[in-house]
Amino acid sequence: MKITPYRIKKGIRYLKHYGPKAFLNRLRDKLEPDDVPYGPWFEKYKADAEELARQAKNEKKFAYRPLVSVIVPCYQTPEKYLIEMLDSVRMQSYSNWQLCLVDATPSGGLAGIVESYCNNHQEKRILYHFLGENLGIAGNTNRGIDLAKGEWIGLLDHDDLLAPEALYEMVSFMNQEPEADMIYSDEDQVEEQKHRLEHKKPHFKPDFSPDLLRSNNYITHFLCVKRKTAKQAGGLRGEFDGAQDYDFILRCTELAKKVGHVPRVLYHWRVHSNSTADNPLSKTYAYEAGRRAVEEHLKRVGQPGKVSQLMHFGFYRVSYPVTGNPLVSILIPNKDQSATLRRCIDSLKKSTWKNYEVVIIENNSVEPETFAYYRELCGYRPQTAVFGNEALQDCKQEEGPEHFKTDENSIYGKGVLPGGQTVKVVIWDREFNYSAINNFGASFAEGEYFVLLNNDIEIITESWLEELLGNCQRPEVGIVGARLYYPDNTIQHAGIVVGIDGIAANMFPGLRRGQEGYYHKAAIQLNYSAVTAACFMVSRNVYEKVHGLEEQLAVAFNDLDFCLRVGKEGYLVVYNPFVEAYHYESKSRGKEDTKEKVYRFGEEIEFIRTRWIDLLKEGDPYYNPNFSLKKCNYALKP
Repeated sequence: MKITPYRIKKGIRYLKHYGPKAFLNRLRDKLEPDDVPYGPWFEKYKADAEELARQAKNEKKFAYRPLVSVIVPCYQTPEKYLIEMLDSVRMQSYSNWQLCLVDATPSGGLAGIVESYCNNHQEKRILYHFLGENLGIAGNTNRGIDLAKGEWIGLLDHDDLLAPEALYEMVSFMNQEPEADMIYSDEDQVEEQKHRLEHKKPHFKPDFSPDLLRSNNYITHFLCVKRKTAKQAGGLRGEFDGAQDYDFILRCTELAKKVGHVPRVLYHWRVHSNSTADNPLSKTYAYEAGRRAVEEHLKRVGQPGKVSQLMHFGFYRVSYPVTGNPLVSILIPNKDQSATLRRCIDSLKKSTWKNYEVVIIENNSVEPETFAYYRELCGYRPQTAVFGNEALQDCKQEEGPEHFKTDENSIYGKGVLPGGQTVKVVIWDREFNYSAINNFGASFAEGEYFVLLNNDIEIITESWLEELLGNCQRPEVGIVGARLYYPDNTIQHAGIVVGIDGIAANMFPGLRRGQEGYYHKAAIQLNYSAVTAACFMVSRNVYEKVHGLEEQLAVAFNDLDFCLRVGKEGYLVVYNPFVEAYHYESKSRGKEDTKEKVYRFGEEIEFIRTRWIDLLKEGDPYYNPNFSLKKCNYALKP
């Protein structure tokens, strides 16, 4: 990154806003070298002249060829930017379009430029309308929508550019997905550099992610909406100027049968010193308007929630309140490692949510210290430590049937934590099978909600259960996961993407705590196809609806499969970074270091490939196909 006086000035502004620590983390993110530089990548993959000629020929064959009206509100637009914007629309490979220019410039200053342009190019598809007064960007855009004749409208800023294939790709999607009422694309930024435009900072987006949209207006550009949907939504609202598009998008998504996504860079957002793209601090009022837009969206859909601005402008946190006082059952499989389990339980004791129980599923421990700790938890203090079935039988005999109970499958102990929460020890005496162990433990759970928790987790966020519950109580949500760190304060888990490394992988491993990654995705709430069962919450109803974890997956991918089955039932999987914990990762299980374990791992890979082959072929909808399937940091695919 070249150091210039402007960038130094910009850096000082950011330092004042973010403070030294956050500023350094942001700087590290920006200085992180790209695995694949975007400029050459864009040149390689953009539609070339041959491709555009093919599109111009093929577009006549579309079964559905709607008129697309592109709406551009203008206000004192520099002539150079205006001409370049007009060129970008005129050069579209799809021909059935209308460009509606709504000009609020005093004295109609742009009329002559547009008239001359249309005459020079013999262009009749451009409609110019002089307003005579500035109604604000929302009011000006609405006037353009009123003038539009197209069945679809597209929104374009007066100093930005459309890729020449933009409308073709949009109409192609309309033909493939006729139920779509709104469609958006990927985008990038362009900056003037000595007789050329430099393409930078691409924003490759997932398919529709409701929780990501509540965290940030990631849809933005290029947006096409059915005209009737835009009208039904009430158009743009002036009271949200600065975030009028965010408010409009939220209202349209509430009405749309389907929200579509074209994973191609079809919009180029121009960067200059006064643009929001380059200087977020230039329009701080817009971010408060964005917060209000999300707040009103929640009210319209009947979802209680508190919306607050995050440190990075344009990003928000929605906190969902808990309804009632539901019991949460925390299921913890365990084999030995009593110190590890103690650390985990001690962290639970700090929870601000008090209505929970702990179910420890004991699996073939042999260390005396383990059973000594179980007895401590259950309020039993033997003078000499014994272990195995002898220890359990000893507990049963000395404490009596009220304290320990046995049947043909299990012996379990029951105690009370200092906060009054019940703790149970349940015995699974068969071989290790993570899925079967959790399913077995769930049969002893009494809560409305389950938390699957590894014994090597140490909770950091004391309000973690409220955070998980607030999301999990939303009727559309099935599973809520957390942000997990290695002991060295680097990320271990921030969501799971299907397809990376052939099957799936955790995102952002090794990213320093405090850094936020690609478009802050490690630090905002959003949807993924899966999250790790090392720490996630699911309701009892959803758990039982999908019949728990798949017991054919004894060790690997059982959480992935579970999340995918929950998603297939129509529920969202939510990654909540505001629940933080340390993960000391798989200490109890050991390594895949024997022939039997390697064989089993191969069998489980094959099971996932067979069950989810269509998803693996089509790609994860919450991950853009332009990203690498070899990296876990949203790096570009070469």
